[in-house]
Amino acid sequence: MPEYDSVAMYRVRKLLTELGSKQGRGTELISLYVPPKRPIYDVIANLRDEYGTASNIKSDTTRNHVQDALTRVQQRLKLYKNAPPHGLVIFCGALPVSGPNTEVIQLFEIEPPKPISVYLYRCDDHFHLDLLRDTIREQEAIGILTIDTAEAALGLLVGDKVSVIEEMTSGVAGKHRQGGQSARRFERLRANEINDFFNRIAVHSYKAFIEATPVKKMILGGPGPTKDSFYKGEYLDYRLQNAVIGLVDISYSGEAGIRETVEKAGPLLQDIRFVQEKNIINKFIGEASKDYGLAVYGLDNVLNCLKNNSADTIIISDELDSNHLAFKCRKCGETIEKFLKQSEIFGEKVEVMGKNCPSCNANEWDYSQQDLVDYLFDQASTTGAKVEVVSTKTEHGQMFRSFGGIGALLRYRTK
Repeated sequence: MPEYDSVAMYRVRKLLTELGSKQGRGTELISLYVPPKRPIYDVIANLRDEYGTASNIKSDTTRNHVQDALTRVQQRLKLYKNAPPHGLVIFCGALPVSGPNTEVIQLFEIEPPKPISVYLYRCDDHFHLDLLRDTIREQEAIGILTIDTAEAALGLLVGDKVSVIEEMTSGVAGKHRQGGQSARRFERLRANEINDFFNRIAVHSYKAFIEATPVKKMILGGPGPTKDSFYKGEYLDYRLQNAVIGLVDISYSGEAGIRETVEKAGPLLQDIRFVQEKNIINKFIGEASKDYGLAVYGLDNVLNCLKNNSADTIIISDELDSNHLAFKCRKCGETIEKFLKQSEIFGEKVEVMGKNCPSCNANEWDYSQQDLVDYLFDQASTTGAKVEVVSTKTEHGQMFRSFGGIGALLRYRTK
């Protein structure tokens, strides 16, 4: 299984959020998907044909917008000799900046985290995002079944999300300790009740893990030998029986058992993002709790560790909502850097660009803005450090947020 690229996934999710509500005036928005093996020159030739076709559009405004967008996309494609390994996705069109009649041509470009298989060109009043969504959709779901003689639960593990589908109680009587014929009769009845319960679990498992959400892997968890008896008795549909990759001893059944099973099944789930994130965050928390542990947290500390090359892995929450702003004086090169939330950017930009340079007193600024994840990724790339974007939707992700949502595991401590 290829290594999970959390930064690429983050970029796609952010772009999907940004473009999902965009609307063009008429059919002015271009969506272009280029598979890895599609020759770039062939794509450019196709867009030239589309440019000629666009000359037939009756509306002057729409025609100009479409042709301008096609020109912009062709210019962008000329920067590539070949398509990237996973292909290339470009969205381009006239989008309003501050209301009607303020449209400007904007281009959004991304290399998808997974290969795209089809070539697509569309010109519409919205961007076609479904193919890009497919590249971040988790393809593999793992079924989790916890069981004892009193209850059972069905759950799913997909990427970084654990969900409980259903809980069932058995109605099986507890063990009877009286002697004589009544005890043997009671045990026979109890065995029949357990058999009925096992068959009921198998039916519900079929509905959950074959009909509703097909799974290719399953894990059985439970306290004591009940799970072993269920598995050895082959109650499950043969497809699910063959999908079982492990049996895990846990303390609980039911919903708590689902989560405990995932916790204890780490060696079976090394390719699953939920476990990867949990291991990263647990290691971070373990180091951060030591007096001289190899972990720091907070943006300033992380930036310092990147500068002195001591950072090994940068960890960032996916909902941090922070940007890097750089204001550079054109005359003397003086640079002012800011890290701000999206809602704070406009006011800060107006304030800084309205002031004179503190070094040369000129008022000529160049301005750039970058998402904090992208900025840290660029900085980390120069030192060989890794960047991991972690979800805030898990319990361990919430624990990491208590550290400010940003931290680093270190190669060594500098002081």
